[in-house]
Amino acid sequence: MCLLSTCALALALGAEPSVCDFSLVSLDGKEIPLKTYQGKVLLIVNMASQTVYSDQIAKLDALYKAYLSQGLVVLGIPSDDFGHGEPGKPEEIKAYYQDKLRVTFPVWAKSTLSGKHQIPLYEYLTDAKLNAKTGGELPWNFTKYLIGRDAKPVLRFDAGTPPDSPELMAAVESELQKKPGDKKPAEKESSW
Repeated sequence: MCLLSTCALALALGAEPSVCDFSLVSLDGKEIPLKTYQGKVLLIVNMASQTVYSDQIAKLDALYKAYLSQGLVVLGIPSDDFGHGEPGKPEEIKAYYQDKLRVTFPVWAKSTLSGKHQIPLYEYLTDAKLNAKTGGELPWNFTKYLIGRDAKPVLRFDAGTPPDSPELMAAVESELQKKPGDKKPAEKESSW
């Protein structure tokens, strides 16, 4: 279903669209609805194996492993949109991320994330009218979208912000403390 009809249908029913309204294609070619991750905090990242930022892949995996038990899921989407940083065929991409790097977070099929043939999820994420905090043109590889437990975009971090940066980690931790529908972080129990 295209983004416009998904968003229009959701708005007509009185609901705002969310990340759960979309699907991604797995490395095995299966379409997986993002409803699978409902209630989780997501970090959606456009990746490329042949770019100056490719060192972030290991940092994304470390972040995923550190916070998985608290509800964080990193979703990596390879894309060849910027500087031809992901030129491989599907089987080469799968071999690189799964076999060579042994990435443990979900890596999806190579997708077009900007321009005329942009996948619906990225049409939604970059739509400045729907998502004032995250909208705008996708500038480069390794742009990171933090999605709250309510499946709504919270923040966007550009390529220059590594996954282990204090500001990204603080934002992830803040979202992990929230329950769906919360507007502020959960209060921490006093240790006294």
